[in-house]
Amino acid sequence: MKKRGILMILTILLALAGCAGGPEAEEGDLLARIQAKGEIVVAMEGTWAPWTYHDESDRLVGYDVDVAKAIAAQLGVEAVFVEGEWDGLLAGLESGRYDLMVNGVSVTAERAEKYDFSAPYAYNRMAVIVSAGDDSIQKMEDLDGKRTANTISSTYAEEAEKYGAEVTGVDDLAQTFELLLSGRIDATLNDEAVYYDYMAAHPDAPLKIACLSENPVPVAIPMRQGEDAAALRAAVDAALEALRADGTLAALSEQYFGLDITVA
Repeated sequence: MKKRGILMILTILLALAGCAGGPEAEEGDLLARIQAKGEIVVAMEGTWAPWTYHDESDRLVGYDVDVAKAIAAQLGVEAVFVEGEWDGLLAGLESGRYDLMVNGVSVTAERAEKYDFSAPYAYNRMAVIVSAGDDSIQKMEDLDGKRTANTISSTYAEEAEKYGAEVTGVDDLAQTFELLLSGRIDATLNDEAVYYDYMAAHPDAPLKIACLSENPVPVAIPMRQGEDAAALRAAVDAALEALRADGTLAALSEQYFGLDITVA
């Protein structure tokens, strides 16, 4: 009886240990596990047109949505999208809740310390957007002492603070433009293409671009660091190269931005 009891306890403990193992208990590296599951979990905000947003039918659409689906197809899996706020998406990527973050993420030295990036799949120029009648900002240095609004920890917020602006944190792009149009902030920093997309939808909005950054910033896909994700990084790069070669990336860019942002 004692032996049988000990064997039962050992069996239960081994079963519990297997359940508690999580992803590490599964066979293969991250790419192998993704392909075994048949799906890749992609994080994005869903509030930043034309990169990732909801259309009139509340369908998640955008350049990044289609890019992520095309990458997933190249890997032989389905893309499963999870939406959330910017900081939460980066934290979730780091902790392993998401496999990729496809959200127009600019490559910076600080981010490269925490995440591995794919090859760039787009390039954008940063625009300082102001009210149409405001001529007080002519260059980036004129942001000193101005009030701006952006998602906290975004590249745009960091740039504004670097030039001495006081940054108000917001949840999404719509909030940013509301603050600017109501006069509660002096400017906001965002993609040049995002400005033109907004103006196409709101042609009467009294806004303009005050100035642009000199050089285009590469946009890429952040992933977790480490050997476990090495094969996934290589596979994503190969997928992007194939999508660039067959014209898919350029066609999607023209569809959503009205221009090709896939080249510097």
